[in-house]
Amino acid sequence: MTKSIEILKKPRVHLFDLINELSIEQLNEVPAGFNNNIAWNLGHIVAAQQSICYNRAGLPKVIDDSFFLAYKPGSKPEKFIDAAELENIKSLLSSTLDQLEADLQNNLFDNYTPWVTRYGVEINNIDDALKFLPFHEGLHVGYIMALRRVVMK
Repeated sequence: MTKSIEILKKPRVHLFDLINELSIEQLNEVPAGFNNNIAWNLGHIVAAQQSICYNRAGLPKVIDDSFFLAYKPGSKPEKFIDAAELENIKSLLSSTLDQLEADLQNNLFDNYTPWVTRYGVEINNIDDALKFLPFHEGLHVGYIMALRRVVMK
């Protein structure tokens, strides 16, 4: 496993521990003062990784378009995420990184289009994207931790 993928995988695995004792209702709750919920944040981590890596390289996403639209940057929770959808999200949290690692080894990201994130970070190639992803995912892990504290009360 490449170091970049390992840095992404370990926090994603930690997320499973964070949400393990929460009910499906708690995972879907949007507490006062928040714009989203834990389940949406989990899906968003997957969708954003697809956008940052695949869309910017002109490659097809490895997730369904309907999934991407539901969790893409700028979206918000629109429906109750049931247990089956949650299991799909959990599976994608792992499988999308496995696919990313394989695609990196096959040098599929040569056609990457440079862009600037909303945080002012210039992303010029897939290597920059892989350096940015832990920051982005860390933000959402922080949101999940804050949401968890609120919904567990």
